[in-house]
Amino acid sequence: MNDKFFNEIRLGNSEEVALMLSDNPELVNVVDKRGSTPLILATYYGHMETAELLVNNGAKIDAVDESGNTALMGVCFKGFTAIANMLIEKGANVNERNSMGGTCLIYAATFNRPEIAKLLLENGADTTVKDARGNTALAHAENQGTPELISLLSTDN
Repeated sequence: MNDKFFNEIRLGNSEEVALMLSDNPELVNVVDKRGSTPLILATYYGHMETAELLVNNGAKIDAVDESGNTALMGVCFKGFTAIANMLIEKGANVNERNSMGGTCLIYAATFNRPEIAKLLLENGADTTVKDARGNTALAHAENQGTPELISLLSTDN
């Protein structure tokens, strides 16, 4: 049952996910073999409708996978701005840290996602946080050589 549920999430089949949740509401926060929640998977694959369905059915918005990554961290890495905005509107913590000390803003800077970085900053992202290697989001932007992010993160400090 759980494998089918996770497959439907990966496919973005919101109608089937909704039916399965109506039969078994506890599925909303079940964890797969890799430690991902349904919400983390839906957002990672860019399925906005499925992600909203899960959040509206009680998915823990800041639940983490085995590496301590949240759904919001994943969309910051992938560049899904609309989903990032939805998660923030629904209460996701923009300053959550994973097992390596990384934050959403650090991911946005590392993977050159200026629109997401702006969104995070507008919603209280902390520019002073350092990851396990001692690097801030600005340091990651400088390491990547991304002028727009360097400018954005420099003016925010």
